[in-house]
Amino acid sequence: MPQRNAQFYRVWDAPTRLFHWINVACVLALAAIGIAILYDKELGITDPGKVLLKTTHVWFGYLFALNLLWRMVWAFIGPRHAHWSAILPFQAGFGAECKSYVRGLINGDAQPYLGHNPIARLMVTFLFLLLVVQAATGLVLAGTDIYYPPFGHWIATWIAAPGVDPSSIVPYDKTGIDAAAWDAMRAFRSPFVTIHYWVFYVLLVALVIHLVGVVVTELREGGGIVSAMLTGEKVFKRKPVDFTGPMS
Repeated sequence: MPQRNAQFYRVWDAPTRLFHWINVACVLALAAIGIAILYDKELGITDPGKVLLKTTHVWFGYLFALNLLWRMVWAFIGPRHAHWSAILPFQAGFGAECKSYVRGLINGDAQPYLGHNPIARLMVTFLFLLLVVQAATGLVLAGTDIYYPPFGHWIATWIAAPGVDPSSIVPYDKTGIDAAAWDAMRAFRSPFVTIHYWVFYVLLVALVIHLVGVVVTELREGGGIVSAMLTGEKVFKRKPVDFTGPMS
């Protein structure tokens, strides 16, 4: 039912908001550094410069991966709207709910949601999948490229020539490296590079769609979506579809 005055609703808890903004910062930093690495020749970057860029990329990657891991754990133990049940589009009746929301969106009467609306659930789930793939492949590449954890020591041990201390292997220097093992390692690395490369571009497109979706949702549904990720509160003039009373 319509309400006479706007009502504030507590939605996003502090850990969820913190994850969001750390994730934004990491993705922006990783994208910028990744593009510089990708176009290193055009930018005239030397081998030491590439090592520095890749090292910085890896450290941002660690923060990105740990932040993502924490968010996935929080989705099991956090409050209602941070929970997997409020994110993944697998609950009974989701199809009908999605059709109803799209119909309202087209007719200019989008139903307000406290948490993610049905379309947003699909996008957030897709984004989570892309982020997990980037984190996983990135960790493998950190090991095969500059021999960083968690796989770096294993990779260095694999490619070190007999009698060579794996810890003496350094990036962009083939001293002490077994040629056959190096070729095998690079073949092993190749599919991870391909996945990491293409998912990066898919992620960029998905993020643009996400931002467009935020704008459209704000215009059609309202609620103060962006400010809610700062304050934790949404504001509506009518009761949200998924409002069930006091929330944890």
